Amino acid sequence: MEIEKKFLVLKIPENLDQWKASVIQQGYLCTDPVIRIRRMDDQYMLTYKSKQGVQKVAGVCINQEEELPLTRESYQHLTGKIDGVLIEKTRYTMGYPSGGRTYKIELDIFHGHYEGMVLAEVEFPSEEEADQFVPPNWFAENVSDDCHYSNAYLATNCESLH
Repeated sequence: MEIEKKFLVLKIPENLDQWKASVIQQGYLCTDPVIRIRRMDDQYMLTYKSKQGVQKVAGVCINQEEELPLTRESYQHLTGKIDGVLIEKTRYTMGYPSGGRTYKIELDIFHGHYEGMVLAEVEFPSEEEADQFVPPNWFAENVSDDCHYSNAYLATNCESLH
């Protein structure tokens, strides 16, 4: 189970080079349920996401999620079958202390079709912690409920939001 919140970013934090960075490409073979292929650095995977059997909570994204490894060749073969555009981004993974624990923030700086767009996601162990989370001051609006900011929507609708 994946419990997360997604935010627009008001200002990119300084000293990004102190955090782990990964280059990501991902495309979508299906959006309901979500079947995604992803290359993250030198790893390739197929991801299945579904909201089936998951209760909707306002301001929080909750999905059933399964990841399976792919070979480089399988990934390359499947990129020719994606709907829409290949999403390209650099992801910085950072820690953020809040409420006595440290949360993982994934800061995505988009390239290619969505050059300049910046989003941040935070994963939580429970809905309660997601509800109590106080975001850093460089976060802007919580867009967890706005489907226009899901990577699947961005890939298959090819709109510009920034």
